[in-house]
Amino acid sequence: MQHYTQPEDTAWTEVAPGNSRAVLSHRPEMMLVAFRFEEGAIGALHSHPHTQVSYVAEGAFDVTVDGVTTRLARGSSFIVAPNLVHGVVALEPGLLIDTFTPRRDDFL
Repeated sequence: MQHYTQPEDTAWTEVAPGNSRAVLSHRPEMMLVAFRFEEGAIGALHSHPHTQVSYVAEGAFDVTVDGVTTRLARGSSFIVAPNLVHGVVALEPGLLIDTFTPRRDDFL
């Protein structure tokens, strides 16, 4: 099991125009992922069976969870229960740090 991740060891994957992700750490029961967004980039509405907690590390986003949209900026966070539809729009360049439980095996 890997206990530490260094920035130089982090692989970024483009997931949509202006949006990339890096899996930072994971175990079967939990995963930490960074999502980088260019201004105007969209994290399309979607759902999954995982609980998700997201922290806005940089930037500002319009975040939609279960049909309700809220503007969140650096230092804010949000939580998404399993199977709720959610997505984001980056209002400026930004970084979200997401935790998923259980791990999102589709990201590996």
